[in-house]
Amino acid sequence: MTDREFSNNVRDPNINPGLHMLMLYDFGNSVCCQKVRITLVEKGLTWEARRVDLFKTEQYDPEYLKLNPKGVVPTLVHDGTPVIESTLICEYIDETFPDPPLMPKTAAERARMRLWSKFVDEGLFDGVTELSFSAMFRERMKNMSPELREKRFRNVGDPRRTDRFKSTYEHGVYSPFVLHAIAAYERAFKLMEPTLAERGPWLLGAQPTLADINMMPFVARLAYLGLLGAWTANRPRINAWWERVQEWPSFRRGLHDLISEVEFAEMRAHGPKIHADVVKLLAGLRAG
Repeated sequence: MTDREFSNNVRDPNINPGLHMLMLYDFGNSVCCQKVRITLVEKGLTWEARRVDLFKTEQYDPEYLKLNPKGVVPTLVHDGTPVIESTLICEYIDETFPDPPLMPKTAAERARMRLWSKFVDEGLFDGVTELSFSAMFRERMKNMSPELREKRFRNVGDPRRTDRFKSTYEHGVYSPFVLHAIAAYERAFKLMEPTLAERGPWLLGAQPTLADINMMPFVARLAYLGLLGAWTANRPRINAWWERVQEWPSFRRGLHDLISEVEFAEMRAHGPKIHADVVKLLAGLRAG
């Protein structure tokens, strides 16, 4: 996947004729980058993409850390000013480029929208990382030399994340952190189903908003791993929402179409390996 593929992902080149310089420091299959790209596409904006290869730890390059002291992606630079944290970036984009609007007008509805941001930032972000790691990246690390593996753990940059990765590496899906991930998704989906019943077809009503965009990459990753049905087998409105998402042009152009066939194949190959264990652990949570 090339930078040009990202930067050419434009709905209408006449909407933003170069008056604003937008640069996105990006990594293709990062869920946080994906929700920013969906937002940029829906706004019809053009941007220059700068790839930050997480597997080569380029996020810790001293020059990049000047832009993003946390050493994570994405970072949006707008007319020379860096904006970090994907949730904040999406709101910044909506406030700076207000058409079409992706945030509700009233304070009460914006609070409802931000509830879904909270689900993502406080649970699903770590959750999708643990599930992806246990399904795919654990296998990669098993094939590394002990020296390279320890270097990767040291380069995580956050002792808490290092502890999570080490636990998932050692115990796989039976790491307690994977159980936390399964529970985080269950909490979100447990509210999502009745919310869609009451307010659908989107989370806040007739049109997609940042509430939906925040959730899209995190649901997509489960679907691409073949795990989504573990949570949604008896939740038809979430399944209908996901079908609608897949047909939404901004989702396709900002996320789906920018995943390589190699990445899709890897997810399809590895996700089913943990499916039975995820179903078992989820059943235990529900029974408890």
